[in-house]
Amino acid sequence: PPHSRISPRPTTTSSHCRHTQSPPTSPPPLSSANSVTMAAVQELAERVKGDDKRYIDVDTGADDDTADGSEAKPYKSLAFAYIQSADRPTTQYLTRASVTGAIGPDEDPSARLAWKGPAKSAVKKAQGALDAHKKKLAKQQQVQAAEDARKQQRLDNLEAAKKIVLEEDGSLPKAVKINIGNKGVELGDGADTKGTRVKVSGRIHRLRAQKQATFITLIDGRGHLQCVLQAGDLTKTYDALTFAQGTSLTLYGEMRKVPEGQRAPDNRELHVDYYQVIGSSPGDEEAITNKVSAAQNQWDQQMLDNRHLVLRGDHAAALMKLRAFVEWAFVKAYHEMKFVKVSPPALVQTQVEGGATLFTVPYYDEQAFLTQSSQLYLETVIPSLGNVYCIEKSFRAEKSLTRRHLSEYTHVEAELDFIDFDDLLEHLEDVICRVIDTVLDDAEMAAFLQELNPSFSRPSRPFMRMKYSDAIEWLNKQDPPIPNEEGNPHVFGDDIAEAAERKMTDAINCPIFLTHFPVEIKAFYMKKDPSDLRVTESVDCLMPGVGEIVGGSMRMEGFDELLAAYDKQGIPAKDYYWYTDQRKYGTSPHGGYGLGLERFLAWMANQHTVRTTCLYPRFMGRCKP
Repeated sequence: PPHSRISPRPTTTSSHCRHTQSPPTSPPPLSSANSVTMAAVQELAERVKGDDKRYIDVDTGADDDTADGSEAKPYKSLAFAYIQSADRPTTQYLTRASVTGAIGPDEDPSARLAWKGPAKSAVKKAQGALDAHKKKLAKQQQVQAAEDARKQQRLDNLEAAKKIVLEEDGSLPKAVKINIGNKGVELGDGADTKGTRVKVSGRIHRLRAQKQATFITLIDGRGHLQCVLQAGDLTKTYDALTFAQGTSLTLYGEMRKVPEGQRAPDNRELHVDYYQVIGSSPGDEEAITNKVSAAQNQWDQQMLDNRHLVLRGDHAAALMKLRAFVEWAFVKAYHEMKFVKVSPPALVQTQVEGGATLFTVPYYDEQAFLTQSSQLYLETVIPSLGNVYCIEKSFRAEKSLTRRHLSEYTHVEAELDFIDFDDLLEHLEDVICRVIDTVLDDAEMAAFLQELNPSFSRPSRPFMRMKYSDAIEWLNKQDPPIPNEEGNPHVFGDDIAEAAERKMTDAINCPIFLTHFPVEIKAFYMKKDPSDLRVTESVDCLMPGVGEIVGGSMRMEGFDELLAAYDKQGIPAKDYYWYTDQRKYGTSPHGGYGLGLERFLAWMANQHTVRTTCLYPRFMGRCKP
């Protein structure tokens, strides 16, 4: 039978499956030419005969492409050998277990190296595996044939669809051009009452083709519109058969109410009578849905590489709209408080938060940096403009990949003149709560926020106030204590690590003003507390789930004190003459802060990382797209 081993002749002289046969009868004498031809045939026969043997070593063989079934590279299993030789039914199979096989009667381990024919049970099992393999191949071929037929049918349908040409019905009312956000159109009921015939452009966001109709969710950045294409020529054109997410088009039709018991955005839908494709979008392997998925984390590398496509999704779009509104809400709050908006430079030659986090850029024949903060420049204009603010980009070259760090972020900064530390804290609480109120008072933004963070609510006032020394005590009193970065109990002077700070904030679960940090761990310009010169009049605003979103302080007022601070930090005072002059020409008690817009949004919208709260995040190792 096929694939059975060749039975040995009785006249074997060895335990190996190499069998001795009776010598063949000598052929009659041949001519010289015929002798050469016969020799070549015999050589070929021997080569083919050798090729018909397959070797299996259950101990050292391999069932993969590193093996070829030869003595040097045997297979591991008889079943695999059968499958590999499925098209060679006369193959002879020889097996052994070169390591674990039985040894000879004289305990000679070399007996394991002998090649033998397989047992009948092994042959039966291998034949079963081959039969199953053939059935699997047949099934795969059947499926492939069906898939090929489906593809051919689609190609035939597409060719036929190219012959269908849509024309706008001239007897219908002229379409009124609208955008999806336009709600002021009459809605028909599909019976006696006719709705406004409109013309609306957008992109396919979702597509659902059914037997009776094709449903499209159209978007244009202003909202969502359900569009209905009844089965017929509208759904048989080449364009209709190749609709894909992202396709841009203009649709014409009657606006109607959604039938009773059904739902659609704004409870309306467009019943299409004509359309024009503006820009097609690929399907199949190149489809948007094969590039990005709502089920993936937005901060995955693939999603960040395709951020331009991620931003087309509902979640990312809602975040970007909320971000735009929150930024406007800050502007509104400052305007109501009579603050003046200024635009400080991004290219600077001074540092604010330490030289280690500066991005250096060539500036003609000089060296410049991307700004870490606009604070120093804001301080220079409060004598003439009063309280000021800016919303600008800041840059930090921190080699950090935590979920709350960015190399480029939006910095909301303000400086206030003639205030004390309590005034600063009250103002900071007020501006945060004003922004939150503005967001929640807007129906659309409140809906976005509800979708992104259903549990969000207005924080209770006043915010909790906790001194740095009390925070150290709180961390050490926990069971077990929350250690510092070295794994030891916190001591006064430690820079409380991000993880410990967040654990404390999450446990307390409310906004915290953490104040009075030691002088040694804060910036050179921060004012010391007159009642305790070990600490500064400084504040971090901590929010549950994120940690620090604001850092602020009162600023040094004294000329000599500021010069001493420069010297202590090794900062060249001559580069800061313009900043020092603020103390020379009529100093005043003043203070300010910087708020990270992305962290603020991550807190409000309950985002795992600040990377999803900006358009195109920039952090260590990521500067594209």
